[in-house]
Amino acid sequence: MTSDPLIALRPWEAPEVTSWGRLPMNAVDRRSGALPLDGDWRFQLLSAPHEPVGGSWSSSYVPGAWTLQGTDDLPRYTNVRMPFAEFPPASPTANPTGVYEREVDVPAEWAGRRIVLQAGAAESVLLVHVDGRPVGISKDSHLAAEFDLTGLVRPGSPATVRLTVVKWSDASHIEDQDQWWHGGITRSVLLYATDPLYLADVTVRARYSGELRVDCLVRDAGGALPEGWYVTGELDGRLLTQDAEFDRANAEDERVSGFLGEARLLTVVPEVRTWNAETPELYDLTVRLHRADGTVTDTSYHRVGFRDVTIVGRDLLVNGERVFVRGVNRHDFHPLTGRTVSYEDMRADLVLLKRFGFNAIRTAHYPNDPTLYDLADELGFYVVDEADIESHDHAHEIADDPRYLNAFVDRVSRMVLRDKNHPSVIIWSLGNESDYGANHDAAAGWVRRHDPTRPIQYEGAAKRGWADPELASDIACPMYAPLEDCVAHALSGEQTKPLIQCEYSHAMGNSNGTLADHWAAIEATPGLQGGFIWEFWDHGILQRVSDGRPAGRGGAGLHDNGVAAPGHRWAYGGDFGESVHDGAFIADGVVFPDRTPKPVMYEHREIAAPVRIECFRHEGIVLSNHQHFRGLDWLAGEWELVLADGTTLTAPAELPDLCPGETAAVPLPFEVPRDGGEAWLTLRVTTAEDQPWAPRGTELCLPQIRLRGLAVATDVPVDRRVEVDAEGLLVHPLLTAAPTLSLWRAPTDNDELGGIAPRWQSWGLDALVRKVVSVREGAGGVTVEAEYAGTTGVVRHRQVFTPVEGGIRVAEEAELPEAFDDVARVGTVFETVAGLDLLEWFGQGPWESYPDRSAGAPVGHHRVPVDALFTPYLRPQESGGRHGVRHFTLSAPDATGLRVALDRPRQVSVTRYRAEDLTAARHHDELVPRPGCVVHLDAAHRGLGTASCGPDTAPSYLVAPGLHRWSWTLRAL
Repeated sequence: MTSDPLIALRPWEAPEVTSWGRLPMNAVDRRSGALPLDGDWRFQLLSAPHEPVGGSWSSSYVPGAWTLQGTDDLPRYTNVRMPFAEFPPASPTANPTGVYEREVDVPAEWAGRRIVLQAGAAESVLLVHVDGRPVGISKDSHLAAEFDLTGLVRPGSPATVRLTVVKWSDASHIEDQDQWWHGGITRSVLLYATDPLYLADVTVRARYSGELRVDCLVRDAGGALPEGWYVTGELDGRLLTQDAEFDRANAEDERVSGFLGEARLLTVVPEVRTWNAETPELYDLTVRLHRADGTVTDTSYHRVGFRDVTIVGRDLLVNGERVFVRGVNRHDFHPLTGRTVSYEDMRADLVLLKRFGFNAIRTAHYPNDPTLYDLADELGFYVVDEADIESHDHAHEIADDPRYLNAFVDRVSRMVLRDKNHPSVIIWSLGNESDYGANHDAAAGWVRRHDPTRPIQYEGAAKRGWADPELASDIACPMYAPLEDCVAHALSGEQTKPLIQCEYSHAMGNSNGTLADHWAAIEATPGLQGGFIWEFWDHGILQRVSDGRPAGRGGAGLHDNGVAAPGHRWAYGGDFGESVHDGAFIADGVVFPDRTPKPVMYEHREIAAPVRIECFRHEGIVLSNHQHFRGLDWLAGEWELVLADGTTLTAPAELPDLCPGETAAVPLPFEVPRDGGEAWLTLRVTTAEDQPWAPRGTELCLPQIRLRGLAVATDVPVDRRVEVDAEGLLVHPLLTAAPTLSLWRAPTDNDELGGIAPRWQSWGLDALVRKVVSVREGAGGVTVEAEYAGTTGVVRHRQVFTPVEGGIRVAEEAELPEAFDDVARVGTVFETVAGLDLLEWFGQGPWESYPDRSAGAPVGHHRVPVDALFTPYLRPQESGGRHGVRHFTLSAPDATGLRVALDRPRQVSVTRYRAEDLTAARHHDELVPRPGCVVHLDAAHRGLGTASCGPDTAPSYLVAPGLHRWSWTLRAL
């Protein structure tokens, strides 16, 4: 039997116990002037909380997860399922428990002061001891816990601080979030001191009108407040005034007591500079607490943004304006350190998002590191702040379980108390995927009383009825709702709340199809205001291939192209030996683990473009400002005219002075030649001056319009023989594998998890058997008839090879049976000789694009090395395609190679891998590039959709049965 009262209490299996000895949460930042305790701590990893601490210590770095620092307790990934079988509130007997210990030299000058220990975050139960004496307990893996050590330490003397972290607990059942399971102290630990008379909390309410109210809560460590204390404040040098009416009302209502101190400061800022995500204007607020003689005992600093958030009808308004929410869900994540993220990491995250047109973040699914909110205030993001509640595996049982009532209210209220002064936070979220019950209503009631200035959202309530006013959510925030359902709701006449999806467009692997379709509907439909893409990161952990261990803090470094460093790979579920896992479902972000943008980022950038252009009566261009609050004076532009003959012309663009939402007609900047094929006009928009998130000249969008359509090219037949072999396969000196029919692609994650790829495999599309029916040679070339047999149908395929000036024209048709009602592609595949390492093309690019994800790839003349065309999604799959290609060349350094011209814009891919190579591999380190190029020319290619978690692609992007025709011409350079 243990003698430790904290262990004897078994708090890891007592959901009613959320803390013991923990100080109330507050919004007073104590990071400045504190004694940091980050660094190496003595460490032992016990197999269970009751196991005694032994005599042998290793070390562990704080902040950090022990699962990434060389222990035998490795990361695990599950999405919905808990990683252990016990039902709530029980935890498994085998329960890794980390014991952290170090000596702390308490400064002698802290004598007579109040001394507080702050642990930034611990997963999932924290037990605190000082010099062997119990101090307190805390739960909630993503909020700080503070403990008063004043009577337990002596300034000028060392003290031994022990932090014990129990990994599995009753709290784990409500932290069942879609992320890696770790254990450890994942945010900074520090010690700070205050005067006995201190600011216990500060609440700032800054209105769009310029009104500022600051409510101060004052405490004294001795219990009774001294006579005559008072509070002063200033905002950018402007003195705030005492609210005498507030003081009088408190006295009359007998709210003033010997230990409770409240004060209110007021001011009105004339011609206030308001805060919004486009122009995040901030003021510096200083609040000081004084004794009667004027001595300052405590000071609190805040960045203040003046803004209002309201809901009027079915519109969410910021400062009275209906704003589009172009959001992303974001976890605290780093591929080397897990949930421990630095200031530099977080700033890089937000800078990247800002450059790609995002203006909102949902802190999925817990309050993020405090620094993130400071950066969101500064850089300009709307934040949905989400409580650390997700009970996915046991959602229905826990939502109404009174044992968890205190945990729900505790987690939501502490989040609000910590983050309430951030102008970036515009919505409170009660958590995620936890059903809906009385525990949510209780938490919502606390929020509405404490902070009536912001709306509340919760998807679990919203799913009960998007328009129901009785539910806890002020916003209809569904998850992966079909676009047609959202539009129908907005047009139904029954909508009562803003519809902003908390998750949509699941970014797993090669995904985010129909994103542009979503936004076309959102911008055209009153009542729809946007949503949050799932999610920002691919959560791949850098893993050593040699021993399968995490690379850890001292990893071999990261590349900046999405590929793991040599000798490493990006690990996902199952890669650390866990038997219960959810595979690559952890790799579902718009950036790779090293923060390299995926191609969807360029799609989003164009969809969110602040400036748009369209043709106007063939005489000019209509240019529009699609921002909510900002003019165009911070932007610069350059016109670019792309002609089919390879010519590209540029000219400076003078952007008109447009207010938000305004349009203006501008003349065409070029005289377009009357003939010569296609002509495309692009406006390259960049920052005109340095921004906090982008230096001058940073490219922000590339809106484009077509000025002239395709010119029909004709190939001139010549009298020359085309060589085919006995199987009717083309023989060509630049090809190592002849052109054949292809209906298969290496399944994307959406194809696999959406059940599409298994259907294709059941049809035998991955192993079609070719049979030659006839080979006929005539004066005009060679006609080859063939059949491609699957398990449930036969495709008839015809190729006509015609010699033309300088090459061979290949006209093809394929007739798909009705059984093949949704295939991956219909097209041609061939392979080239080695050495053709550069691809140049006229079409959409330069980044990867597909039929339902091509809005962000402008038409132009592009050139990319073949090895850089392939997109390294964590699980190898179909990738590297380019949409709308008119013609391309593959060349060697000596300029030899081949040229392909297509009958009309087609989907093309050029990689080093066959589809079967990609299908067979789990990671990129398993792939062996082929020496030549594998080339796909698709008459039709299926859209990507988001069926791994959400709607599939739209019907218009499916490949139907029936007859498909296409042609192309092959020439040697």
